[in-house]
Amino acid sequence: MDTLSYKTVHANKQTVQPKWYVIDAEGAVVGRLCTKIATVLRGKHKPSFTPHADAGDFVIVINAGKIRFTGQKLADKVYEHFTGYPGGRKTYTAQELLNRKPNDIVERAVRGMLPKNRLGRSMFKKLFVYQGADHPHQAQRPENLA
Repeated sequence: MDTLSYKTVHANKQTVQPKWYVIDAEGAVVGRLCTKIATVLRGKHKPSFTPHADAGDFVIVINAGKIRFTGQKLADKVYEHFTGYPGGRKTYTAQELLNRKPNDIVERAVRGMLPKNRLGRSMFKKLFVYQGADHPHQAQRPENLA
């Protein structure tokens, strides 16, 4: 009898070799860019994707201040957070948040696309967002992610 020797590969901390990628957000649409980032952070772009392991790569986002919204979202989309005090709900439009903290837009969008558990929190720590065109991660020799 002929037996096939196929083996399922499960990624774990010892077998994963994380890579570094850099993404230029200039002129990119928020949602489309962030789904690509979340996919790379989770490791779903690799054939050895394992849902219960952190097999993703590191992502550096530059030019987050030049990101783009479609339609009327710049004026209509509302971001909110709660301070923890009674009546402590703070709301900002996308335009206000883009002027104040442009990195926050990308970080909030990506965080919402990752798992809501300790695995998702460890994946989120592999994301680095910068407002300008330069970043301090040249030593890791990141590749451009198209």
